[in-house]
Amino acid sequence: MPAVTADTLTLPRLPELPEAATAWRPVGKVVQARKSFEGEGFQVRRPFPGVDLALADPFLLLDHMGAVEYGPGEAKGAPWHPHRGFETVTYMIDGAFEHQDSTGGGGLIKDGATQWMTAGSGVLHSELPPQDLVAKGGLFHGVQLWVNLPKAAKWTAPRYQDIKASDTRLLSSDDGGALVRVIAGDVAGYQGPGMTYTPITYLHSTIAPGARLAFPWPEDFNAMVYVLSGRGVVGAEQRPLEEGRLAVFGHGKALTMRAATEWDVLVLGGLPLNEPVARYGPFVMNTRQEILDAIEDFQAGRLGGTHVPHVGPADEEL
Repeated sequence: MPAVTADTLTLPRLPELPEAATAWRPVGKVVQARKSFEGEGFQVRRPFPGVDLALADPFLLLDHMGAVEYGPGEAKGAPWHPHRGFETVTYMIDGAFEHQDSTGGGGLIKDGATQWMTAGSGVLHSELPPQDLVAKGGLFHGVQLWVNLPKAAKWTAPRYQDIKASDTRLLSSDDGGALVRVIAGDVAGYQGPGMTYTPITYLHSTIAPGARLAFPWPEDFNAMVYVLSGRGVVGAEQRPLEEGRLAVFGHGKALTMRAATEWDVLVLGGLPLNEPVARYGPFVMNTRQEILDAIEDFQAGRLGGTHVPHVGPADEEL
């Protein structure tokens, strides 16, 4: 059960879209997430990269962590490592993850909160389960999304954007059967708290069995749906989609999906950057030379040496 819940009958409702007159986005392809191991050896499911990166632009990577019930001493994380040129968005659905950086900054992300780390010009950080989770064990379920930065923002100063669970914009589907948590972007005029360099929309919805979720989607955005748990159908053609699978949509003006069981999905999309991408491990730049420069800066200790501020949804330093 996700940490952030609400009575959908008390929330603002998304508008009802006419079935026949709406230009629904068709499903272009469905991708099965690949299992991989990160950091100290914790398993993730990764739907992309795997699809053509041009289809995911401006997103670079999506890692689904858990859901897993750790026993005492089993929880693992990712010790110190560098990043440059993009943003990591860590959303903890249940449990907790602790970020630390080379300046002593970071913070605890838990139970429905999101931390949006802009690596920008470069930062060193670690991502580890808190000591009480390591000692006692417990539920761990989260998602990390990598968002590319446009060329003009690659060298922006690093920062953390802290989005508390209570900051997330909560909505209901038109039939009252789906809870929508908007982390960033605009859904039918309702704005999420995340501040972005590139226009994107990122949301998590829990949809009751038999309920439908439908909403308008910007025509110039791409669109993807990833299933965290359960199963349902997506698109007007009702393409089946179950846990660990990603649907990539074609062109249109709106998205539609219906749950067969209780269904948790991420919906994400954005305005493609359409810029060259050079990537090597934790560095994502525009040219090979910029990657070589990043490696050299890391090896010389020039990465992550400044204070990394925290900002909230109101763009105020904490």
